[in-house]
Amino acid sequence: MDFTGKRVLVTGGSRGIGYAVAEAFLAAGARVAVNGRTGQSANTALERLGGGPNLVAAPGDIGTVAGCESAVQTAVDAFGGLDILVNSAGIGSGRPIEDSDEAMWDLHTDVNLKGTFFCSRAALSELRKSTGNIVTIASDAGLMGVPGLTVYCASKGGVVNMTRAMAVEVAPDVRVNCACPGYVDTDMIRRDSIDKSNDPTAAEQRMIEYAPLKRIAMPAESSQSVLYLASSEARFVTGAELAIDGGSTAGR
Repeated sequence: MDFTGKRVLVTGGSRGIGYAVAEAFLAAGARVAVNGRTGQSANTALERLGGGPNLVAAPGDIGTVAGCESAVQTAVDAFGGLDILVNSAGIGSGRPIEDSDEAMWDLHTDVNLKGTFFCSRAALSELRKSTGNIVTIASDAGLMGVPGLTVYCASKGGVVNMTRAMAVEVAPDVRVNCACPGYVDTDMIRRDSIDKSNDPTAAEQRMIEYAPLKRIAMPAESSQSVLYLASSEARFVTGAELAIDGGSTAGR
């Protein structure tokens, strides 16, 4: 897939799946704006990516409308427009319903759901001009219920259905799709789901056993699916949810 000259903004691009997506677009010839919550995190990602004229930092807190608008405007100003928006910024943690408080709810919905909407809204006028597209990172937890992840499921389920609604509303000018990964070997999964467990080895093994393919995905496996959805090869694909989950949703 060739993205030479394409102008891309990746929110949450300073780590995890977002970083892998930014790296893949860069390798495919795109000009990439990398969003991190702070200028330091965005610039650190640029250094890891090797720097150069095809990279720009686009910091902003995606949990706020102002942060969304700032990140998009930085990318547009740097590139003179925008062809692709990847909504990858997200958070995830698990708690029983009884232990889930308002702060946890607000954080998940602000970043995962509100951030996706307002980044898309901010980018829409430029994407209409370029006949561009939006790819959002949802989750297999947005396609099914998972015990202990009710708040996360609510936010990602909202992202999946918002993708459908957006796709219908902004067609035919702009395509909108979402990728739905299962467990991916990122620092967030390691830090929040494995390392904090009473038995990290057992926690990791449960993740390995969760999908029929019996392993945890690597970030690059999600990034290549994002590139497909953003590419001309997917020009008749909109409003779709692409499960990249090793089969976790197939039997549930």
